[in-house]
Amino acid sequence: MAPDWAATLAPLNDTLRSLGDMLSTEYDAGIGFLPPPTQVLRALGTPMADIKVLIVGQDPYPTPGHSVGLAFSVDKATRPLPRSLHNIFKELQSDLGIAPSAHGDLSAWANQGVLLLNRVLTVAPGDAGSHRRRGWETVTEAVISALAARQQPLVSVLWGKDAQRLSPLLAGTAVIESAHPSPLSASRGFFGSKPFSRVNESLRTQGSAAIDWSLPVA
Repeated sequence: MAPDWAATLAPLNDTLRSLGDMLSTEYDAGIGFLPPPTQVLRALGTPMADIKVLIVGQDPYPTPGHSVGLAFSVDKATRPLPRSLHNIFKELQSDLGIAPSAHGDLSAWANQGVLLLNRVLTVAPGDAGSHRRRGWETVTEAVISALAARQQPLVSVLWGKDAQRLSPLLAGTAVIESAHPSPLSASRGFFGSKPFSRVNESLRTQGSAAIDWSLPVA
């Protein structure tokens, strides 16, 4: 966790310790959790001062080997790509003409100040949503509120109703909303929503550099 995030979340140290105890209990019980321990807080490795785009996910991919601590992202070696990520790449091509990447590692976006933040930061393997209402929502709401309170450029992308419930925390900042990219909802408003060009347009309006949404091949 970057130092400015650690300072911001210091009032929630008791909540974080409780979450750590929960994960230890799950591990000791043979259930385990995803992503790996060193990647649970990976999204907060980018300093808060450098964040200019927020993309909110739900909870980590529950398929072992998929979750890497960045919402929607997977390891470069993961095949096939999760279907939500496949749809994100499809919309990226439609929006900006960027051909779908052969891999799903979105760390190049994170390195430019895109916070890929899941609403809940852990999950039990094979059990989607299993760590909801355990305390992670308190932590991620604090992260989002802190971003909105800064006097810096910020564009937030809220895909789906779960993410859109966070809109009140982002009052006064630029917010882009649409359906979620999952196969169940992508055709009901995600496709054609042009989130990537809209993010870049808003950043330029706020005096910030646009994001290069292409992903390195290597």
